[in-house]
Amino acid sequence: MIGPPSDAAELIAHLETLRSEENVASMARFGIVTDRALGISNPDIKAVARVAKKDHVRAMQLWRSDIREARLLALYTAEPKRLTTEEAQNWADDFNSWEIVDCAADLFVEAGLDELISDFAADEREFIRRTAFAMIAGAAVHLKKEADSTILAWLPLIEAQAGDPRNFVRKAVNWALRSIGKRNLACHAPALALAKALTESPDKTARWIGKDAVRELAGAKLLARLR
Repeated sequence: MIGPPSDAAELIAHLETLRSEENVASMARFGIVTDRALGISNPDIKAVARVAKKDHVRAMQLWRSDIREARLLALYTAEPKRLTTEEAQNWADDFNSWEIVDCAADLFVEAGLDELISDFAADEREFIRRTAFAMIAGAAVHLKKEADSTILAWLPLIEAQAGDPRNFVRKAVNWALRSIGKRNLACHAPALALAKALTESPDKTARWIGKDAVRELAGAKLLARLR
């Protein structure tokens, strides 16, 4: 195992020793882009991150390697308070995998870069648009002190993009809607109302998103928890 401090090259060399071609093959079955993958599991990458510690400059260097595991390590070891809007946008330009997107979304939320959500939602690129809704889902769950009005203000974005049929977008839009609805009672009613409205949409994708969200949000178990 590596010992801190390590530079980017040392960390990448360490990751190379953990390579597993068998894991690369199995990752591809889950829709993970494996062109530049070493086949290291997320728990193992997180273990490396814990030892390596946060280092923002090094995270930027790791990202530029274009290796899946090094990019995940960059996301786990970047310093949220130092992450700028421009850096986040530059990273987003490279997004090509739902897995990278979802890890990055958590970092962007922690970094307080919520202003990027509307820009990302308006972007036609599949993985950048997914980032917007992964961020909404994450914010609804993790930003417990955030005003509900901030969370609810993203419902129109969900409605606007509910017709995007691309798999990684529609699933994230659905995820965002369900996450808002599960936040608390104040958010539940508006989210459920939108979900019900989407079930009546002439658009097939929007109807799927609405029906799936209603199934969860109208459940007795969830209502009991929220009350």
